[in-house]
This record gives sequence, C-alpha cells and structure tokens, in this order.
Amino acid sequence: MNKYSLVFVASFSFIICFFSLLNIIYSYYFNLYLNLNSYFPSLIVSLLIGIFLLFVKTTDNKLSIYNKIITVITGYVIFPLLISLPYYYSIYNISFIDGYFEAISGFTSTGFSIFENIKHLDESLILWRSTSQWIGGLYFLFSIIILIDIFDENLKKSLTNFFSFNSSEILKQSIKIFIIYFSLTVLIYIVLKIINFRDFDAFNFAMTIISSGGFKPVNEIDYILNSSFKIVTFSFLLLISFFSIFLIYNLLFLKNRYLNFFTEDYYLLIYLIAVTILIFIFFNKNNFPYLFLGITTSVSNIGIYFSECKFNLSFIFLIFVIIGGSLLSTSSGVRFFKILILFKFSINELLSYTKPKQVFLNKVLFNESKLNYKSINKYFLTILIFFLSLIIITSLLSISGMFFEDAFKLGILTIMNTVNSSIFNLSNFEFSEQNNFFKLTLTLFMIIGRVELITLIILVKKYLFKN
Repeated sequence: MNKYSLVFVASFSFIICFFSLLNIIYSYYFNLYLNLNSYFPSLIVSLLIGIFLLFVKTTDNKLSIYNKIITVITGYVIFPLLISLPYYYSIYNISFIDGYFEAISGFTSTGFSIFENIKHLDESLILWRSTSQWIGGLYFLFSIIILIDIFDENLKKSLTNFFSFNSSEILKQSIKIFIIYFSLTVLIYIVLKIINFRDFDAFNFAMTIISSGGFKPVNEIDYILNSSFKIVTFSFLLLISFFSIFLIYNLLFLKNRYLNFFTEDYYLLIYLIAVTILIFIFFNKNNFPYLFLGITTSVSNIGIYFSECKFNLSFIFLIFVIIGGSLLSTSSGVRFFKILILFKFSINELLSYTKPKQVFLNKVLFNESKLNYKSINKYFLTILIFFLSLIIITSLLSISGMFFEDAFKLGILTIMNTVNSSIFNLSNFEFSEQNNFFKLTLTLFMIIGRVELITLIILVKKYLFKN
C-alpha cells in the first residue's frame, strides 16, 4: 500500500475511534454503565492502528488501480473487525462471528441483525449500530471516488470539473463529500424533529437514512409513523440517499454547472414519478402513503417498513431494489442509468440492421458525452456479474437448508445491501438462529455488494493470470 492508502485507512480508524469515544461519553452522561467498558477496546485499537499507519514509511507513491482496489477491500475487512469489538465485549454474550456479522451488516449499510428485540439493548449499543452505518455510508462514497475508473468511465468524464484522479484531488473531493454528507445528516435530523420524532430516534434514523442503512432504534416504526403526513415526509427523506449526494450542492451552485451534471438525477426523477403514478393507478389508492413508503424504501435500498405489509407486491419491490439509485449515492443496485443506456444501445443496434444507412448515436438527453463500447461492455458485465452473484448466493443459502424462494429473495437483498422487511415477506427471518456457514456466506456477499465483483475479477486477472 502506498502513502495515500495508509492515510485513507488511518483516517477511518480515527473516525471509529471518535465514535467509540462518543459512545463512552454518552454512556457516562446517561449513566449507562452496563456496556461502558466494551467501547474501550475499539477506542484503543482503532487509535493505535491510525497512529501506526500515519507513521509507516513507504517508498511506493504510485496510486494504481490495483492499489485502490486493495485499499477499499482491506477497509471492508478491517473496519468491521473494529466495529465488532463492542458487540463481542458487551454483556449480551455475543460470539465473535455474530459480532462480526452485525458489524459487516452495519458497515455495508445492509441492516441484517442478530438482535431479535431492540428493546432489550442498551441505548449506547443502539447508537453504536447506527453510527456504524453512517461510517460505512461515508466509506462507500469515498470508495466510489477512488474506484470511479472501474465503476463508470462516462460519469468520470461528465464530472471532470469535480474529479482529477490524483491523490491530492481525491482528498479534496473527499473533504467536500464529508461536508455534504454531514450537512445532509443534520438536515434529516432537523426534519425528523419537526415531525415530532424524539431526539434519540431522530438521530439514529438520520444515521440510517443518509447511509441507506437498515438498522432501526426500535423494533417497529408503526407507532412512530402514526399519520399520513409523517409517512409521506419520512418517505421523501429516504430519497436523499436515492439521488446523487451532489444533487443539492449542484442545485445551489447551478450557475457553474452544465445540464450534464443533472443527467442521472433527471432520469431518476422521471423513473420515480413514472413508477409512483403506475402503482397509484393500478393498486389501492386509499393506502397510497404506505405504497409510497414501499416505493421509496425499495428504490433507495433501505428496506425499512412497517411490521406488516398490506400489499402483496414483494416481487415489484424487489425489482426496485435491484435497479437501485444514483451511482454517487449510498444506495446499491445495478443502477437505473446503466439500464437505460443499455436499453438505448440495444434499440440502436436493432435499428441499425433495419436502417443501415442511418446513423444512431449512443447518447441520452441532457448528456453531452457519447458512450463508447468500453462503457457499454462494462455496464453489460455489471448485470452479468449480478446474475452470477445471485445464482451463487442462492445456491449456497439453499444448500444451508433455506427454502429456494426465501434464499432467492434474501440473496437479492444481500447483494443489494437492503434489509429484510415485511414488504419482501422476510420480516420474521431470524439471523441469530442460523449456522456460521450461513452467516459467513451473507457476510461475504454483503461486502461483494459494496465493492462489486468486478473489482475482485480485476485483481484475479492481475495476480493469477499474468501475461
């Protein structure tokens, strides 16, 4: 690892250290002494790792794509280890694998939990679960910047005013993302307070929403979202993690921005409006706030819903989960814009055979960049990799004793980092009762869902198939 990679990993070690200290202070202030000592191991170890990495001398100053991939994957392995320490040392007798599973679920913003009853948890541990999501969401946004050459070449070209991919410019944009991410978290908290959420719930839900996470500070949200106004407002807040993290920033500084900066968000808005209207027309209009929450929680890959779902639309919601949101957001998914580009490219290819003399450009409205075959092939490979991953995880979960239908749905939710809830008919699934093979399988694919299997394929090609 080069110096930049070491500083990057050290920075998140210090962030974990900070939140460990925050939990210790919170526990002291509110006299929550039961799990107080469990945060000291995380505080000390993360602090020592951060200090050690800052003072490590290295002669490797090359920031290659392989260094970037290794750095990001290393973070997804190491940081959940640090986050798992308070679970392991808590009073709840949690095994190391269960603690790591909970930590991975939080850090990847998935939301699977080994805890069956949140009411039995110490408030400081609930806070720790939520902050682990917040850290993971921030880490995911940083990893997009680092790996944007792999994820989307066309997006990089359209954002050349934002990104120049040397270490100093990455640092500059990372700071910008941190400020936006923190500001949006505060904004969500304020709105939740306005609609009468109590302080603790508002803070934890703000951490969850901004990171597209699935952890809740309560067992069910039914008694909190007890009016149509609250449900609709909460639903709109979920869309913050559906659109680009830069959307509000770009709107505020519109005079310095071209329309191509809003291309993806423009099409996401059309997509959202279209599916909302169609569901409003064809399904129960009287319960539209509940339907709208189902739509927004699915497209944002959060998945939080009520204890019971009144609609048998799990297949439709799963499709929304697979499509996902913006590339520059904390949501997962194949991404709607990629699907749109592939659809347009496919139509153009078909038309080129019927009208060979006519020229068809692979461009979309409000986007000045022309997509090349390299980008098209990368988008197509992304979809193939999704189906490959889904086949593998569904097979593994089925082998471990799970019914195929449930294994298929849980496989989608795992790869797309979305919590199991009643809208997917999996709300009663208990992760604590599963064997270690089952949990390790989900752990692996939760990470793959964040880094994408294509990065692992690039590393395999680099180190195992050298020319």
